[in-house]
Amino acid sequence: MTFRLEALAYPYDALEPTIDARTMEVHHSKHHQAYVNNLNAALEGVELEVDDVAALLRNLEQLPESRRTAVRNHGGGHYNHELFWESMTPGGAATPTGRLAAAIEADFGSLEALQAAFNEAGAKQFGSGWAWLVLDNGRLAVESSANQDNPISRGRTPLLGNDVWEHAYYLKYQNRRGDYLQDWWQVVNWDVVARRYEAAVSGPQELSS
Repeated sequence: MTFRLEALAYPYDALEPTIDARTMEVHHSKHHQAYVNNLNAALEGVELEVDDVAALLRNLEQLPESRRTAVRNHGGGHYNHELFWESMTPGGAATPTGRLAAAIEADFGSLEALQAAFNEAGAKQFGSGWAWLVLDNGRLAVESSANQDNPISRGRTPLLGNDVWEHAYYLKYQNRRGDYLQDWWQVVNWDVVARRYEAAVSGPQELSS
């Protein structure tokens, strides 16, 4: 199969002032497009038994060994960014509700405690990577990953991820990653996160974007 870059559900300037339009444009049309192009190149001539990028990352052992690193990197880049774009929205719900809110209260104590743990994971991620809220054996947890690795490859279900590669924030925030992490909560789409959580707890821990 051939993967492709989907258009965003909102204009590049929709997340201003949290994320500037130029960063969004370059991040989506250049960086994400490059991951898609390189993933398709890495899979050229390979017959796949899976039909989506999430399943591909979960079953890297099905690939020829010579292709696995490239697919892990570029497939992870494609999948991570699909989740990232969908995790944000202009004017979304400020806080989670329903079963997700109850789970956050149970596993972290409060939304503020979750946000603090998430921000710390992102701030302490050495070099490039991601901060994640995941479902792990029925409980919510926060973790980070290097480069374009995704928790799905380690058996966890990613519910929310923030990109802490410098290209995600440097035009506006320069070296102030902590400010970017704090401001980012203003554009989180909690409705999407809640749907991911409901899907994960209602069935197998699988997630497609």
